[in-house]
Amino acid sequence: MTDSLPLRGYRVLEIGAYISGPYCGALLAALGAEVVKIEPPGGEPFRRGNGNRDPFFMQYNAGKHSATVNLKSAGGLDLIKRLLPDFDVLLENNRPGKMEKLGLGAEVCRAINPRLVYTSVSGFGDGGPLRDRPAYDTIGQAISGNYSLMNDRDQAQMLGGAISDLISAVAATMGILAALVKRADDSEGAVVKTSLMEAMSLVTVDAITSFYEKGVTPVRTSRHPQAQSYCLPTADRGAVVIHMSVTQKFWENLCTAMEQPHLAADPRFATYRDRLDNYFDLEPILKGLFLTRSRAEWEQRLLDADVPYAPVLSVEEVMKHPQTEWLELMEPQRNGLALVRPPFRFDDARPGRAFDAPMPGEHSDQIAAAVLSPAEVKALKANGVLGA
Repeated sequence: MTDSLPLRGYRVLEIGAYISGPYCGALLAALGAEVVKIEPPGGEPFRRGNGNRDPFFMQYNAGKHSATVNLKSAGGLDLIKRLLPDFDVLLENNRPGKMEKLGLGAEVCRAINPRLVYTSVSGFGDGGPLRDRPAYDTIGQAISGNYSLMNDRDQAQMLGGAISDLISAVAATMGILAALVKRADDSEGAVVKTSLMEAMSLVTVDAITSFYEKGVTPVRTSRHPQAQSYCLPTADRGAVVIHMSVTQKFWENLCTAMEQPHLAADPRFATYRDRLDNYFDLEPILKGLFLTRSRAEWEQRLLDADVPYAPVLSVEEVMKHPQTEWLELMEPQRNGLALVRPPFRFDDARPGRAFDAPMPGEHSDQIAAAVLSPAEVKALKANGVLGA
């Protein structure tokens, strides 16, 4: 499968840290690209003092090469500029203006290599009143409206997961792939920009549409009546979700599964429009009924009656689920970690992931030697510009 990966032969120079840039690089590496990670002396902070064994660093950096370079030195800057002609993509997720201060802004880099796809991931974009603020995942989720959307009105609280970091990496990947397609037609590279704030629109677009439809700021429960979806606890402290949408037969099938034919005839719930208007009357009725049986019992009943449902699985249950196994979504566990493979297949084969993450500067010598003489490499190492 390695030889047939779609990005085989492409090279990516990654100058970033933490999640949004590195996860984009990890996706590109899983698609076959050679990704060279440029780190500061000692390695990037997200190694968290664990070399190449930190689970988060491994998840977002496995399969890459690493060179540690002092980018604030003339020798380090010169090395990157000499590397640029041999790369297709430069990927960075620094604050706006930092790459320009280093002498590696888009204009400079694309003057050296006009075919370069120069990609930046920031917190808020490279303009506007928030341009220079620091931004991490929680900031992106809050400023994009996601915290408001995922909580009850006036009840904001923290959410799980790094959604804005991860979705910005996906957005950057989309932009890079589109720019590479364009480049195949006209040989010109491009400058691709995204940010945590704007990438989150990929997640909140439904809520934005809801606002225009109803003129009311949506919150956690706003979409539930429209979707006819319910999260229903069961007798064994499990839960299942049901999503019936507008299809009438699914409501009738649910009444059959619950052995409650009178509910199907109840004028409050007879049609989709009735159930839409009376959602919050129906919800406690369903919750009471589902508390009478275990999750496994309800799963079988809903399956037999052809009701769209799913158990509410823990992350541990997802990783052990037979459907996850069939999808080949996870690499076999190694060193206490399973890497997540890219969420797509090519010709019915899912790209795997090279498991090892690099040590800081593990490939410094070979990367520098591609464009420098042995004497130049030795001098950069002696001066602390190039690490090993």
